[in-house]
Amino acid sequence: MQPTRHWDRRGTCGLTFTELGFGAAPLGNLFKAISEAEAQALLEAAWAAGVRYFDTAPLYGLGLSETRLNHFLRGKPRGEYVISTKVGRLLTAVPPGKGDGAGKWIDVPSRVERFDYSHDGILRSLEASLERLELDRIDVVFAHDLDVFTHGTEAAKVARLEEFMAGGYRALCRLRDEGVIAGFGAGLNEGAPCDWLMERGEFDIFLLAGRYTLLEQAPLQRFLPLCVEKGMQHHHWRAVQFGHSRYGGN
Repeated sequence: MQPTRHWDRRGTCGLTFTELGFGAAPLGNLFKAISEAEAQALLEAAWAAGVRYFDTAPLYGLGLSETRLNHFLRGKPRGEYVISTKVGRLLTAVPPGKGDGAGKWIDVPSRVERFDYSHDGILRSLEASLERLELDRIDVVFAHDLDVFTHGTEAAKVARLEEFMAGGYRALCRLRDEGVIAGFGAGLNEGAPCDWLMERGEFDIFLLAGRYTLLEQAPLQRFLPLCVEKGMQHHHWRAVQFGHSRYGGN
């Protein structure tokens, strides 16, 4: 079993994370299609190595990653692992050949994505993830890609952040208060939106993709000290998977 860290920021028993987690973007055929057998073999190897934290998202293979995790986790005791997914995108089925992700997600379901960080959009996204995963609860939920990298301009990023705080944030607070989820935060490609969110809301956990490395130390100035001050969990995904590091988990 991997070393673990227990997190209980709100005094509600919390969650126990293995220090090594499984970023499930490659299960969505990121830049390279893998078979169902290969996907399940990857997950079995991770489980055998003691990994008990799995992170996925609707974006990964336009739902394929969540579906493959469903196949794997179906026979595993629910109390033995932690799973997180992300919200902010809604997927709609379209005719073959009309889907998003060409050149990036290979041989995936024909679906298009639409950003929606509103109250109802976040609830619909989570409901769809629960159906693809065939679970009755998800431990951690991340608001996904509230950054310039995804939305193109600073103004567009701020508009999406404000949309989330006005709607989706309230939905996640209610789900957390009701015990439907253990915690929530954001999964981002940039540090600045993390700071923006922490100044305006009460978050539990952040997933910052590749922004704290030997060559990039900016998170030490504000982001990481704020996490420590507020007792928040933080993950830094740096793994190179199938030759590409940008989506090592976010």
